[in-house]
Amino acid sequence: MKKRSAVLRSSLFAVLCTAAWSAAAQGVTASLPVVELGAGMYRIEAEVAHTAEARQTGLMHRVAMPLQRGMVFVFAEDAVHCMWMRNTHLALSVAFIDAGGKILNIERMAPRTEDNHCAAAPARFALEMNAGWFEERGIAPGAVLRGIERLPAAR
Repeated sequence: MKKRSAVLRSSLFAVLCTAAWSAAAQGVTASLPVVELGAGMYRIEAEVAHTAEARQTGLMHRVAMPLQRGMVFVFAEDAVHCMWMRNTHLALSVAFIDAGGKILNIERMAPRTEDNHCAAAPARFALEMNAGWFEERGIAPGAVLRGIERLPAAR
């Protein structure tokens, strides 16, 4: 009985620690501003990663994301930016976008990998959505996103 009680306490402690860590990780990005973007007839609620810290953290440690939700990364300059999936548990698609809102290319990214996924040309933004989101809606390179002008400047 004593052994069972110790195992139960250890298991409960592990669950509580995991829940607290997950909540803390979610809290880092939960305070980010949200901007409405549009792609074709679709509405996107995009969390805005416009600071160095927010861009570095991105969607790390998330375990789920609503279908209409994503994260837009705002960069200070047009460049061939690259993304990776370290500590990211969700399969994602990323669209690299120029300063005018035109999608340059879209890449699928596997969870928990360090493969680089890069813009095909100088980009100002990157929009991460659940894997396959763009493809399932017929949104391809050349499409122009609405609402880009409402994004704050990179800091």
